[in-house]
Amino acid sequence: MKKNGRKMAAPIIVTVIMIAYYAVFGVVVWKLSPSAAVCVLGIVIPLALAGVIVGVCIQRIKEIRSGEEDDLSKY
Repeated sequence: MKKNGRKMAAPIIVTVIMIAYYAVFGVVVWKLSPSAAVCVLGIVIPLALAGVIVGVCIQRIKEIRSGEEDDLSKY
């Protein structure tokens, strides 16, 4: 179990860093408050990307738990 925990650390850390980046980007766009359309796009797009990143992280953790660490070995 400890071995899997170490393998899951990298995807989790990358996910947290990327979500923090998108959060800071959204706050900066909100504070600059250019026009309403730019403000909405500047917040919605990073929010969507953060959702995708979380989904990919969850999928990767499931792969690690099931023993599929090396996806390229299938091909």
